[in-house]
Amino acid sequence: MPMPTRTSPSRSARLLRGAVAVAVTPLLLVGCSSNDNPAARAADSITISNQWIKAADSDMSAAFGDLNNAGDKDVTVVSATSPASNRIELHEVVASADGTKKMQPKEGGFVIPAHGTTPLRPGANHIMFMGLNGPLRTGAQTPVTLTFDDGSTTTFTAQVRDFPGNQENYAPEGEMSGDASPHAGHSPAHGG
Repeated sequence: MPMPTRTSPSRSARLLRGAVAVAVTPLLLVGCSSNDNPAARAADSITISNQWIKAADSDMSAAFGDLNNAGDKDVTVVSATSPASNRIELHEVVASADGTKKMQPKEGGFVIPAHGTTPLRPGANHIMFMGLNGPLRTGAQTPVTLTFDDGSTTTFTAQVRDFPGNQENYAPEGEMSGDASPHAGHSPAHGG
């Protein structure tokens, strides 16, 4: 009668470790797939610097700053939200043939070039708060969430600041009257 063979504990432990490694490897590969790779999200390549929001008691205001893209692809901001306002639009200011400036929604959103910056400034591209939920007081901090064309989002916080700008007003169609200097685009009550 042959003697039963015993497997040494060290050999059994090695076999068990090998089986676990084989079983876990597919899980690790799934966790690193390109669909779940955070580096593939547009939001991960964007930083916001020099951000601020114009102080206002009511009606409208606007957010400004620099949108910086460290990635290898252009990224587009398609919308924004904030608890400061139920309605937010991405705006640009364009000059008409007669030299007057007009504020309007930015068709297609803000493109931030690869390894570049898109500035948001009074009298130019900006994030417009339409119908504030309450006053924006100097020194307060307000969050703004940007949504990108791939559906990813990033949130930044901006300090509310006094900014007198020019004393222009909005016409009902969005045309602006008043001085068309670099700060044209928002009256003090309306954002800048």
